[in-house]
Amino acid sequence: MGSGQVTSSEPFDFQGKHVTVAGLGVSGVPAAKVLHGLGARVTVVNDGADERARAQAAELEALGITVRLGDGDSLPEGTELIVTAPGWKPDKPLFTAAAQAGVPVWGDVELAWRLRGPDAAPWLAVTGTNGKTTTVQMLASILKAAGLRTAAVGNIGVSLLDAVLGEESYDVLAVELSSYQLHWAPSLRAHSAAVLNLAPDHLDWHGSMEAYAKDKGRIYEGNRVACVYNVADKATEDLVREADVEEGCRAVGFTLGTPAPSQLGVVEGILVDRAFVENRQKNAQELAEVADVDPPAPHNIANALAAAALARAYGVPAKAVRDGLRAFTPDAHRIAHIADVDGVAWVDDSKATNTHAAEASLAAYESIVWIAGGLAKGATFDELVAKSAKRLRGAVLIGADRALIREALARHAPEVPVVDLDRTDTGAMRAAVHEARRLAQAGDTVLLAPACASMDMFADYNKRGDAFADAVRELGSVEG
Repeated sequence: MGSGQVTSSEPFDFQGKHVTVAGLGVSGVPAAKVLHGLGARVTVVNDGADERARAQAAELEALGITVRLGDGDSLPEGTELIVTAPGWKPDKPLFTAAAQAGVPVWGDVELAWRLRGPDAAPWLAVTGTNGKTTTVQMLASILKAAGLRTAAVGNIGVSLLDAVLGEESYDVLAVELSSYQLHWAPSLRAHSAAVLNLAPDHLDWHGSMEAYAKDKGRIYEGNRVACVYNVADKATEDLVREADVEEGCRAVGFTLGTPAPSQLGVVEGILVDRAFVENRQKNAQELAEVADVDPPAPHNIANALAAAALARAYGVPAKAVRDGLRAFTPDAHRIAHIADVDGVAWVDDSKATNTHAAEASLAAYESIVWIAGGLAKGATFDELVAKSAKRLRGAVLIGADRALIREALARHAPEVPVVDLDRTDTGAMRAAVHEARRLAQAGDTVLLAPACASMDMFADYNKRGDAFADAVRELGSVEG
């Protein structure tokens, strides 16, 4: 960790400035309105010109904002600043032209950071390949249990612009940040931040694993109190070592094992803190029990420890960690127990849209009938299957890229019975549930952890999880 005082950026005067907003949608429209309200001369450029884009354009044009539909690549003349939607790839011609012209590019997170008032709430920030949303929600629950005014914001819940500019005042914000958002947020300086884990994801956007990791690591830049990392994932600790932070900022690890000094971990079913205690060489503070974490799957306990570390960095007492974790309810489709039918547990983790998330989900159960498949997004499945093979009672495969999983099972778990459902219609989930019922025995868990995206069959992972849950409940009503 580098040291030296790092200060946040200077205020930016938008009055009369030519600002180009790149992309309509959930971040572009609010950004354009805010900038217009600050006196900037705003032009919005957008690749598409569909019905939704035309409606959004009409709304903005009524305010006096210029909108160019179907023209997202050319740099409007006179542009002094670009504010981009987080999903726009860095190699777009618009950004190449901006770099050549010396025009800065910000994302919505950077804009929100620059617009904070002098007494703005500090940010406790979270990123990682998996677990971000759950960790931020846990963190917000803990902060609320401590009596603090807070919200889960960023890539989740309340938009950062609303949080920064709205009438509600906060003591501290729990902020989820994606790698896209971090890429376009050069002056962000969090109070404390965590990188939960790093696994290949979004490489088509970032161009390489190195670029992806570098963007994730931006979250540590200028941290004041704590850089929280995953002891089991050395890449996260490496990012801490490379970060330039304020003097006195500490590296704090979280582990599912016994914690060393300056770490949080687990001892005999208790979550303990050896980082934010006096004499951490000898002392540890009990925070909560593993049973206080819902669900108490290994990766979710890791999420809870990361949330606790950030809350403790902010000075939250141990009791609030326990109370906040007890009050937390996970979102739907994240290891959600749907029902028990004839001694078989049915669990929906439709949110497991990549191999890293599916591996964590599979690690939570001893004997599994696995429902998997969908759009692989370029992923390979050999490592996932090899690590999970001993837990698999059977597998039911659905979706466009199921053959990739079938081949990995043949290589690394040839004894596991596999049902390959050659269909991608939405009714395939009901068939998958019935096949899984046939394979499962009392004591097994039937786990929907697709390791793939859902768009080949469903609108999103929520709809996929709903289809699974509906089919399981139907099974229970028929057979239970």
